[in-house]
Amino acid sequence: MNLNSSMYEALKVLDPIRLNFEPQGMVLLNLVLAFVMFGVALNIKPSHITDVVHRPKSVLIGLLSQFIVLPIATLLLTIIFSKWLTPGVALGMILVASCPGGNISNFVSSLAKGNIALSVSLTGISSIGALLLTPLNFSLYGTLYLSFIEHKSALAQPISIDPEQMFQTVFIILGIPLILGYYTAKYFPKFTKIVNTPIKILSILVFAGFVAVAFRNNYYYFARYIHYILAIVLVHNTVALLSGYSFASLFKLNQQNRRTIAIETGIQNSGLALALIFNPKIFSVDLEIGGMAFIVAWWGIWHIISGLGLAFWWSKNPIE
Repeated sequence: MNLNSSMYEALKVLDPIRLNFEPQGMVLLNLVLAFVMFGVALNIKPSHITDVVHRPKSVLIGLLSQFIVLPIATLLLTIIFSKWLTPGVALGMILVASCPGGNISNFVSSLAKGNIALSVSLTGISSIGALLLTPLNFSLYGTLYLSFIEHKSALAQPISIDPEQMFQTVFIILGIPLILGYYTAKYFPKFTKIVNTPIKILSILVFAGFVAVAFRNNYYYFARYIHYILAIVLVHNTVALLSGYSFASLFKLNQQNRRTIAIETGIQNSGLALALIFNPKIFSVDLEIGGMAFIVAWWGIWHIISGLGLAFWWSKNPIE
């Protein structure tokens, strides 16, 4: 058995897995994500929005990198490696690429000596934009991928989701916490200054802990197939970081902004992707989405590791 078939056969086992994830866990995940986004919104100021009008170039390039370049690069990856990837795994990659930037990106950008204001602006604006762009991108690129492989694999099952339900979920998880956080920072600045840093640290720890518990409850499958999952996420995340940096370089942004856009493109809100996956009103329980869940969950761990590692390396290299 060659590498192509052995990897595909191994990953094929993951797709039909019903992960050990109770309804109470779904509620907890949504609460964790809402808390994370509330913390992100505490850093959003009116000036970040007006920057788009007055100095739009860096922000627009960052948004294009996240919502155009990364999804297209991901689609190409899933097509190039279609002999290795199952539909569930590939769609998990596309779903991650359709999500906005993650909250840890602001912290990582500061460590990497990036542009903090740009990082916060991109995280906030991309989170707002995700209300429409996440469902749109997943539907578009997921459909393109399935159209490509349907002539090559009988295993590909069309995934039909309810766009209205997906929008509602994204709005509840992202929209409401962003609104509450923004107005908390605006009307209670002293309180915000006190709780801002603790909330950042706590939100990162809580989400990492949640993913760790999810892996523990499904340890058998994770331990058996980790080498395949790790390799896929490693390649995908590396492409995300490189595409963000290269796209910013193409438009001749300075080194500080290149670092920031690379980090914003390489650190995705994988928690939102998990919440969408485990919502039965979006992905019905009879769909084989085990591979999607494993890929997305490992993204939630790996992008912290890769982001911090890259930030440490960059912090030792002064910006010229």
